[in-house]
Amino acid sequence: MPGVPDSVLIANRGEIASRIARTAHRLGVRTVAVYSEADEQMPYLAECDEAVLIGPAPPALSYLNAAAILAAAARTGAASVHPGYGFLAENAGFARQVIEAGLTWIGPPPDAIEQMGDKINARNLMARAGVPVADGSGEPVPDADAAVALAARIGYPVMVKAAAGGGGIGMSAAWNDDQLRAGFETARTRAERFFGNPAILLERYIPAARHVEVQILGLADGRVIALGERDCSTQRRHQKLAEETPSPGVGPALRERMLAAGIRAGEAVGYRGAGTVECLLDTATGEFVFLEMNTRLQVEHPVTEMVTGIDLVEQQLLIADGAEVSFDPDAVTSSGHAIELRICAEDPVRFLPSPGAITRWVAPAGDGVRVDAGYAAGTTVTPHYDSLLAKLVVHGASRAEALDRARAAVAAFEIAGPKTNLPFHADLLNSAEFSSGDYDTSVVSVLRP
Repeated sequence: MPGVPDSVLIANRGEIASRIARTAHRLGVRTVAVYSEADEQMPYLAECDEAVLIGPAPPALSYLNAAAILAAAARTGAASVHPGYGFLAENAGFARQVIEAGLTWIGPPPDAIEQMGDKINARNLMARAGVPVADGSGEPVPDADAAVALAARIGYPVMVKAAAGGGGIGMSAAWNDDQLRAGFETARTRAERFFGNPAILLERYIPAARHVEVQILGLADGRVIALGERDCSTQRRHQKLAEETPSPGVGPALRERMLAAGIRAGEAVGYRGAGTVECLLDTATGEFVFLEMNTRLQVEHPVTEMVTGIDLVEQQLLIADGAEVSFDPDAVTSSGHAIELRICAEDPVRFLPSPGAITRWVAPAGDGVRVDAGYAAGTTVTPHYDSLLAKLVVHGASRAEALDRARAAVAAFEIAGPKTNLPFHADLLNSAEFSSGDYDTSVVSVLRP
């Protein structure tokens, strides 16, 4: 197809590798998969035209091994690299290596990744661009004493964050000086261990908040557009379990302001391709503040696809090749309501990982039901990677219809072997809190105290 690379190496695994391959094949793009020794039986390998072993099971020796991935691209003649999400997707250095190797990077400019990768730099840049930010530190907080002094100005509660962090690592709320001192030291230790950067920032903590994000798309002609918002407030350990669009907590006027802020954020860094501007919405005041920008495709992108009819991976491929998108960017419409449930191999009460062999896998189907799966019967969930097995996505003409379809789909999904969080999702969908739409980031703790 004119306007897309003729081939793409997918530098990822599991469901996102399958999902990228599906669109690539529809567009006539040759696909190259990479895999670790632990993934040699995974379904996505058979869904790609070619597969290359890149190393042992540990991510550092395989999916985080930039040299091995680039060697696989050279060996197979791949013209482009799509990083998916996680692993090297937000690694500016890897993006530059891909470009320097003469390949097309299916993502935003490396400078944009770098600017948004540091939370302190990102919040300062967003503030200058007119995007609302929470009261907090504009530079790294040097020690616990300085943190306590800053908290006295901001006012408790405050959130302690690793400046280079992600996935909730190095993040905690403090309601007094003692909690702040303990949280600061823990965050700094974890930040150094996981990210190689001990820098810490403080921000005002919003106790009753919704986590709402804006899907942006930076076009090849330099424009940035927004494709609606998603509510990602259903979380455990600051990690998402369910998402929906449109957000039941966002009305038309607020939506307009949030989408405009998302566009300003993208314009501030010269964004290209698919990205997400994440915000916290204070349910008490109705005001929102910038949280972070994810410079990649999000796990929850299918809900946006379901309501807009726009294939985001297709747009990524087109934009990266300098082509126009396949829809009218001035006439984006949205229809109905979509919900995504992350099906994970974990205990449904304590949310602890549950690796093991999958002996039975029966995915639901039907009107408005989509399953993006990374596993199947006969495959094994190992402890080396994230516990995500599949994404169950439903669409309905209304939120009520989407909820009904989600309940039926969860009941019909059969997975035997490792424990899964399907029972949690059944409880969530039947809870008064989630069903009403009037919930915030505490909804999981209400269901699993």
